[in-house]
Amino acid sequence: MTILPIDAGRYGTDAMKEIFDDQKKISYQLEIEGAVAQAQSEIRMIPKSAAQNIAQMARSGKITVKRVKQLEAKSDHDTAALVEALSEICKSSARPWIHYGLTSNDLVDTSNSLQIRDAISIIEPKIAKLAIILAELAVKYKDTPAVGRTHGQHASIISFGLKFANSSLEMAKHIERIEEVKKRILICKTLGVVGTGSLMGAKALEVQKRVAKKLALFPADVTTQVVPRERYAEFIFSIALIGATLEKLAVEIRNLQRTEIGEVAEPFKKGQMGSSAVPVKRNPVKSERVTSLSKLLRSQISVAFENIPLWHERDLSNSANERFILPTGSILIDEMLEAMTIILRRLYVNEEQIRNNLEFTKGQIFSEFVLEALIKKGVPRFEAYRDIQRVAFAASENRIDFKDAVKNDSAISLHLTEEEIDRIFVPENHLGASGQIIRNVYNLVKKSCFKFS
Repeated sequence: MTILPIDAGRYGTDAMKEIFDDQKKISYQLEIEGAVAQAQSEIRMIPKSAAQNIAQMARSGKITVKRVKQLEAKSDHDTAALVEALSEICKSSARPWIHYGLTSNDLVDTSNSLQIRDAISIIEPKIAKLAIILAELAVKYKDTPAVGRTHGQHASIISFGLKFANSSLEMAKHIERIEEVKKRILICKTLGVVGTGSLMGAKALEVQKRVAKKLALFPADVTTQVVPRERYAEFIFSIALIGATLEKLAVEIRNLQRTEIGEVAEPFKKGQMGSSAVPVKRNPVKSERVTSLSKLLRSQISVAFENIPLWHERDLSNSANERFILPTGSILIDEMLEAMTIILRRLYVNEEQIRNNLEFTKGQIFSEFVLEALIKKGVPRFEAYRDIQRVAFAASENRIDFKDAVKNDSAISLHLTEEEIDRIFVPENHLGASGQIIRNVYNLVKKSCFKFS
């Protein structure tokens, strides 16, 4: 019986979900057992023949979820069941050395790191791809003047490409953040019951260092029985932060797709239905999905933070919920990246409507530039401000064009000629440094994302 939509195949890619599959989890933990045995034999802690047999059997693929669960039904301990299953297929001479010096969370926490490592290897290229798509859209629309809105109101003129450039650079910064956080979250821990490496003694750190290298992880500097949960909280926070940027993009697309704005639209395939009742609707459902999943992803942060203060050297109050938040968080961000990539690759941009919206206020969007022109003529700022406000409010009340109202006002026309006023009301004249900003962003994104794309 399927309960969660993730299990039903509704969200997340197969590649990401495979990382958190039960059989894959067992494979990760067996890989750790094999790596530990090999590392211990390299420094003559255990017999080489035993290590070879343990590593060979750990990687044989003979240990199944079914068998581990059968043993767990008796022991009520999943890690003990896995170790017992490995013992069943190893030589009798190797069995005493299986799991030597380890505790359950050496496997659990280190396998969590392997899962996170592989999840990141899926996430990073998708972030990079999205950053590049956004950068290319920024360049494409860098010379397109559009309404810039603050507080939901028309404020001033913006390059439409600048909207994409902002999010493009933030996606690239997420790559930087992930690269920086790897050394703190991809931790190998093999220090036993309370983090002392007691059974392995003075050689415990050397074993851990060698295992970490074999697994492409970073050796823990200090732990209790568990890796400090600050590490997992940082991972969950990092992917939730990516989700928040995706949500920011989604909210902008949803707003710009509103009927009364109509500047963009999500792709709408043949046969798609926007509404079961209204045939003409084209709803921004993918952007709404990103928004919805971002809320769920963010909620995982509080759980991860609650797991930080464990009792003494550890308790189990984190264990059950981490079985949810680590796979769920990874699968959700994967789904959100996939959805946003689909949206942006085929985003419809209505340049005609963008131009129409510039005229929605009958020219009042140019008031900032009228103010600037008067100031440059020597008119005190607040005198000019009040004159423009007076003219603009009267123009709105009388439903006349703001440019005409400016030309007909004696206080303003005393300082500005008709030709000067006409030049002010050309939107392409007011893109400022947008072109250079966008080119800079494009170059930064290409440089930082090239190796991942």
